[in-house]
Amino acid sequence: QVQLVESGGGSVQAGGSLRLSCAASGRTAMRHCMGWFRQAPGKEREGVAVIATSRSSTYYADSVKGRFTISQDTAKNLVYLQMNSLKPEDTAMYYCAAGPMDATCRLRPDFNYWGQGTQVTVSS
Repeated sequence: QVQLVESGGGSVQAGGSLRLSCAASGRTAMRHCMGWFRQAPGKEREGVAVIATSRSSTYYADSVKGRFTISQDTAKNLVYLQMNSLKPEDTAMYYCAAGPMDATCRLRPDFNYWGQGTQVTVSS
């Protein structure tokens, strides 16, 4: 089993920044791929960024490239999502996800474990 707890969400004005954190625990083998997804009201869940933890390889959605950065602190079992230049369209519930994928760690929602989510609201 893997447990994921997100934190760091909040309300900011457009152009502002937030850093989300995901505290992970449980089987390391099930956490080779860590990701952030988001879901806005009335929309499908979409991938934002993922990181293959053994290689620190990262992948981003086109909509956040150059603005968001995913990173990890392996010693603390934390995964971060630094979000800069936030836009109102970034408003959503953000979820941390974990899965065993390594070579196939991508922005697909085929993760095994999900956190409860943290709300991000960006006002114009």
